[in-house]
Amino acid sequence: MNNTRALVLLLASACALPAFGAELTAPGDGFIAGSDVEVLLRNSYFNRSKEDGRRDARDWTQGVLGHFNSGFTQGTLGVGVEAFAYLGLKLDAPADKSGTGNLPVHDDGQPADNYSKVGAALKLRLSNSVLKVGEQRPQTPVFGVSHFRIVPQTATGLSLISREVEGLEVQAGHFTAATSPVTTHADGDLWAVMAGVTTPTADYLGGSYQLTPQVSVSLYGSRFEDIWNQYYVNLESRTDIDTLNQFGLGLSAYRTLDTGRARAGEIDNTSVGLSTFWRHGAHRWLLGLQKIDGDTPFDYLGVGDNDRNGRNGNDQGASIQLPNAAQFSDFNGPQEKSWQVRYDVSLATYGVPGLTFMSRYVRGWGIDGSHIAATGPYSGRYGDDGKHHETNLEVRYIVQSGPAKGLSVRARQAWHRANSDQGSGNLDDFRLITDYPIDIL
Repeated sequence: MNNTRALVLLLASACALPAFGAELTAPGDGFIAGSDVEVLLRNSYFNRSKEDGRRDARDWTQGVLGHFNSGFTQGTLGVGVEAFAYLGLKLDAPADKSGTGNLPVHDDGQPADNYSKVGAALKLRLSNSVLKVGEQRPQTPVFGVSHFRIVPQTATGLSLISREVEGLEVQAGHFTAATSPVTTHADGDLWAVMAGVTTPTADYLGGSYQLTPQVSVSLYGSRFEDIWNQYYVNLESRTDIDTLNQFGLGLSAYRTLDTGRARAGEIDNTSVGLSTFWRHGAHRWLLGLQKIDGDTPFDYLGVGDNDRNGRNGNDQGASIQLPNAAQFSDFNGPQEKSWQVRYDVSLATYGVPGLTFMSRYVRGWGIDGSHIAATGPYSGRYGDDGKHHETNLEVRYIVQSGPAKGLSVRARQAWHRANSDQGSGNLDDFRLITDYPIDIL
């Protein structure tokens, strides 16, 4: 049975799960009443044009992302299930422009015509706490998977989310594997994405607390075995001046120290970000400042495998919550300083509900890789005077009513320019993404 036919059958099975579950869990009506099935149709055109003789990356792909999320059985201990079935389809993908991360690449260099993966997690609820065991999509500042490509990343392990105290959310997790968008099994590796070294386990603990309706704080810690201990703190504040004007302030910081066998080498890194915004009606202006204090870059979670030809490598996760992380660059080089200006506007005020526009400019300088150990995994990435800048434009429209309600169309453009000491080089990055969610149950 080919991958496409297998996934169609899996999606059909997911839609049938509630009826099957009714026989197993009756009279636990909570399992059925809280269930939902959704299929997300994602279409993506990705075009990254690189300078200096480097190979471009381009493809056009279609994703079919099926999710089943049950409710919980009734009783003191509630039991539930989450399951997914993902299909990626090639619409157009030249072999000489592979490497977008949207399609696996075969040994002969050809992008796959289609691929699929499935997974599930068991859910256990006690009071207002939920434990998940299996393949899932955790989201924390120190361990989080992304959905930036045609198929989302996933991670395999245990996670706990507890909301026993009003305003307080506590999260904990223990993970042993994770998958990139092109990984078709559940046991991909966990990485330090920039160092390119693996860890067998990753653990985290932390949470957020709403001090007042306008002020929240977050504190997290994580351990990547034999790589690092990483800590995160964040403060967010919002002040409503009047019905039209709002002022906001955000402060975030990471502290990363090597631990155990120190597979990424010696790490002593403090990364700090400050952002402030002013909102006036439909308009929002933001200023972001960021500083990386350390002789190594700020590093974070990577997921997936390297095959024997190095074609389907590890992909970066989403556990970086610094203000100047942009569409292409995170502005996280050793000793890097950066600033950002950003403007957002909602066109609903001007008679076009659902249409938004964003523009952003980020400049980084002072990157110094001269103190990186010559034999370490970060060596060779940076010179001693790196600088770069990136400009982002984004237009997004969400259909507000009718048969296509919820359909999102988003166009994103990035221009990145750098000197030779920064390492990433010059490139243009354009993406056109449509997401159409279909609620089946």
